[in-house]
Amino acid sequence: MDTDVDVVVAGAGPAGLMCAYLGRQLGLRVLIADRSAGPLQAGRADALNARTLQLLQIVDLFDDLYPHGKPCNTSSVWAEGTFVSRQSDWWDALQGCFHRHFLMIGQSFVEQLLDQRLRASGIPVQRGTSVTGVQQQAGGCISLLSDGRSITSRFVIGADGAHSFVREHLQIPFEVTRPRMTWAVVDGVIDTDFPKVPEIIVFQAESSDVAWIPREGELDRFYVRMDTREFTFEQVMARINRATRPCSVRFSDVRWFSQFSVKEAVAARFAVDNRVFLVGDACHIHSVHGGQGLNTALADAFNLMWKIGMAVNQPVPAGLLDSYESERKPVALGVVETSRLLGLATRDPSSRQHATDYVGIVAQRSGYVTGMGVRYAGEGLAGERVQDVLMGQHAGRPSRLYPLLDYRCFTLLVCGTGDTVPTMPGFVQVLRIEDPSCPYAGLLVLVRPDSHIATSAALDDPAPVLDYLATFGSATSEGRVQ
Repeated sequence: MDTDVDVVVAGAGPAGLMCAYLGRQLGLRVLIADRSAGPLQAGRADALNARTLQLLQIVDLFDDLYPHGKPCNTSSVWAEGTFVSRQSDWWDALQGCFHRHFLMIGQSFVEQLLDQRLRASGIPVQRGTSVTGVQQQAGGCISLLSDGRSITSRFVIGADGAHSFVREHLQIPFEVTRPRMTWAVVDGVIDTDFPKVPEIIVFQAESSDVAWIPREGELDRFYVRMDTREFTFEQVMARINRATRPCSVRFSDVRWFSQFSVKEAVAARFAVDNRVFLVGDACHIHSVHGGQGLNTALADAFNLMWKIGMAVNQPVPAGLLDSYESERKPVALGVVETSRLLGLATRDPSSRQHATDYVGIVAQRSGYVTGMGVRYAGEGLAGERVQDVLMGQHAGRPSRLYPLLDYRCFTLLVCGTGDTVPTMPGFVQVLRIEDPSCPYAGLLVLVRPDSHIATSAALDDPAPVLDYLATFGSATSEGRVQ
């Protein structure tokens, strides 16, 4: 059927904005709509993990975000004003990772940058507008908008949050469990006689119900478990000061004060007929523990959009679009379980070790917290994230792999010298690594646009790589890639 656009994106939170931005990188025609008046200005998520920082380098977003944040890779436990422990082992142990830390930065920075990039590329978010209907038909979808328009597209992406209209409209089960936990969150500028340090602090009192999170610039954040829906700012401050005693904390400037009730759910399906897809909170929700929500949502977008881009531009192998759900749903389940375990560790009254237990769970589940332990199904290297290896000198300085990756194409790493590189199709760039200490020495490594490894082969036997690429047809819309 004739289409107005290739992709309609419902929702302009981080996941929707990233889907639209990546789609534009791929040369797709995108319409993104959201009922809000503009991007987020304060509050919500507060950290980008190491894996997200890698992904941002691939699509030219890293340099505009990194200077605004505050690196943090250390967690500590305090009790009654006394230092208990400090740990960062799970960051220090990361392999093939240059930025071994969280970047503490507000979600608003991510949304505002993506919103700005979309406007500059000629596809601004259509604000004050929402998707009110989705109909599937042969060859695509028809989306009804709240302003009365009817838009035809090849694909629709529901990025419209925990109360997703798209998910509910398609009657996808989303069974929400509600552990009885309500938290307050406060962002602002503080005055304190506590020894302030740029690390995440979990306080151990009657329970580990207060966490102090460093933020960008002069900001700090406190998460405070209240377990009642009705509370005052003064009651929140009383809990903070109980946790930090004998020191005290006072906010001289409150930038954001809110509350949230812990909810957990994973959608039964992440896609319908490979035409309508769900990303971010529309298909998985959980508590803030571990800082995983924003990062998981952005990873959803990176996994999905290159597949849609290839499906628009050329024949793709059977199962490529199906792999979005088969790859991302297990990750979502693991993230929700990690968050659940961390939440439980704040409530157990059986010992005085709540905060220590909490940090222990972070260590055990660090693959999800850092994002670097996520891999997809496959044999050998297939499914692993590719390591950020050194590529030799570039302009007199050591260069690394990730800034050289390109989300618009696959990358073939030729890890050795002297071998003839097989002819590659136009959607594959070739990079050579001659350093014998490279972890992939002696191999051809085919890297997907989202920087996970598709397959690998010996330098002298490229058949597995060529066989994989042969499942993709020739590009039919090369002019769309910009």
